[in-house]
Amino acid sequence: MKRYLVTGGAGFIGSNISFALEKERKAGVTVLDNFSSGHYKTLVGFGGDVVAGDIRETGWFDKVGPVDAILHQAAIVDTTVTEQRAMMEVNVDGFRNVLEFALKAGVKRVVYASSAATYGNGKCPMHESSVPEPENVYGFSKAIMDNVAMAFAAAHKDMTIVGLRYFNVFGPREYYKGKMASMVFQLYNQMKAGKRPRVFKFGEQVRDFVYVKDIVRGNLNALDAERSCVCNLASGKPGNFNEVIEALNKALATNLAPDYFDNPYGFYQNKTHADLRQAKALLNYRPEWSLADAIADYVKILEKTRI
Repeated sequence: MKRYLVTGGAGFIGSNISFALEKERKAGVTVLDNFSSGHYKTLVGFGGDVVAGDIRETGWFDKVGPVDAILHQAAIVDTTVTEQRAMMEVNVDGFRNVLEFALKAGVKRVVYASSAATYGNGKCPMHESSVPEPENVYGFSKAIMDNVAMAFAAAHKDMTIVGLRYFNVFGPREYYKGKMASMVFQLYNQMKAGKRPRVFKFGEQVRDFVYVKDIVRGNLNALDAERSCVCNLASGKPGNFNEVIEALNKALATNLAPDYFDNPYGFYQNKTHADLRQAKALLNYRPEWSLADAIADYVKILEKTRI
């Protein structure tokens, strides 16, 4: 039986990956999490081990045991955090620790979470070869992670390091992310309570929304990638917030009109759209979920989930 380490495995995406590894790969899984933003409830029913530890430290190195690959999801994911040192220590220095653990433990494959935030308000569709234009320290930290990863892979040619630039992810187990939960989840909660869904004027901002089930598929495919690389993970078919509200109305059998209000932010991404050619070529990644179908599936899950 193969064994995998999932850092940040009590978080939204990490927990989904952990369960998929158990179910689809029939693998042994160890979760590493410091439980600052992760929540134990995301792992209820999980059959593997859980190590409480912080990626900025090394005390967890001896607790994990032998693993065949690492799926690194641990990070500060709150894009509104402005404390630059904290962001860099967790996201970049923590990543260096994970790579150091892999080297010491003889792990030959690391898959890690990068982000579309590296592109900022760059040209669409966004391609991995574009020069990063991050608009906040979160996006900058992820761009530096990509640099660190590719330099590490070049120095250790027997290892495969794969970075995945997530776009706008939504889906089951994001319930404990608070204000950082997806707009799909936040709008669902408003509409479920009978309130008009609130979005910036006039709901026409475009996002490459991607269902977490496709993100999981991309991570599992990355375990079989033939070489080190950085790839976008998204739907490749962006939609706007009005379309999200329309799909939620249909799934909830409601007819709630949007409540538009002024955008208070100086920086705001008006559009994200991933070029998926590299992910298709190197990861055999082909997203299966349209926005409307994904929202319909998600609402069914939410309707029977006790949060």
